[in-house]
Amino acid sequence: MPIFNFDHIHLRSSDPEATARFFETMFGAEATRGVYPPGTLYPGQPRIMLRVGGQKVLIAPTHPHDPMTPAPVFPYYGLEHFGFTVEDLDATIADLRSKGAEIAVGPVTRDAGVYLAFVRGPDGIMVELVQKRAAA
Repeated sequence: MPIFNFDHIHLRSSDPEATARFFETMFGAEATRGVYPPGTLYPGQPRIMLRVGGQKVLIAPTHPHDPMTPAPVFPYYGLEHFGFTVEDLDATIADLRSKGAEIAVGPVTRDAGVYLAFVRGPDGIMVELVQKRAAA
């Protein structure tokens, strides 16, 4: 069986720069900005790659030929969200709120060992924050 290693998450955004700023501001992402070169699908459009939570997140602009649909209403089938673990969820939420984040869900205790919340970002992107707790 082949070995699979995680490479990236790919987001499509109506405003790649606003999406990048959201991840930089809220989650300390490091962004590399450029422009797609001639001969690619998005020539001359913004090309943004983030490093956040030890992973690569690519942000693509609107598709040049196909119409875009609005983001679905949460929750939905398919890739619904991605998550980050945090040491102290309450302190993290307070910090994010001070930066203007929308806490869409929570914080809630899912089970004895998991305390979580969801942050809503540009274009309806949902990011889950998870604090692992010792089960009682």
